[in-house]
Amino acid sequence: MASKIMDLVYWRKMSTTGVVFTGLVIGLASLFQLSAITVLSHVCLGVMCVTFPLRLYYKLLELLRWNPGVHPFQSYLDNDSSLTDKETVMLVEETVLLIAFAITEIKRLIFIESVIDSIKFVLFLYLLTYIGVLTNGLTLVITGVIAVFSFPLLYKKQQVRIRRMVRAVKNFVKKIQNRCLSLYESVRPSAAPEPAPKPAPAAAPAPKQKAKSK
Repeated sequence: MASKIMDLVYWRKMSTTGVVFTGLVIGLASLFQLSAITVLSHVCLGVMCVTFPLRLYYKLLELLRWNPGVHPFQSYLDNDSSLTDKETVMLVEETVLLIAFAITEIKRLIFIESVIDSIKFVLFLYLLTYIGVLTNGLTLVITGVIAVFSFPLLYKKQQVRIRRMVRAVKNFVKKIQNRCLSLYESVRPSAAPEPAPKPAPAAAPAPKQKAKSK
């Protein structure tokens, strides 16, 4: 499954990737005017408008004995897309771990475990408010699909240049972080010095016993 996705993302099969990419973008763009049920129904009807006549054509050839009875879509029917028990357990475990990690990170950011990380999270949320005004979720999904099918191939062809740019951005972000940390350390009040421990009182000398008279 993962290898098939990588083949699609890296355009190793141009025809298959082109059909999948075009279908996803057109289908998502149709959701601006139509409901999801309407789009899904029309997509299925469009596919069956091709598969049904082709199946009848092969059946007619079989009746005329011009075809040995080969199903035109037998390769798709034989393709096993089910998951084994092991794969199902692994998929559920990965999903649960991902959800638990997301909840832990959000809780850590909201309840200010790290001041710097929480400031970054606040800036990110503030940026999302502007993005929400300018666009909607469906536009972001379409942009994400285009990015998924474009960036891996672009990175593969321009790998050296992109790495150089990423390294420069990381250095700039590190400088900003260091300045923020130094500013925070200078503003933060210094801890009060602990009082010196009091010296322990000297032990009183033991009283001398009087000598007994004989």
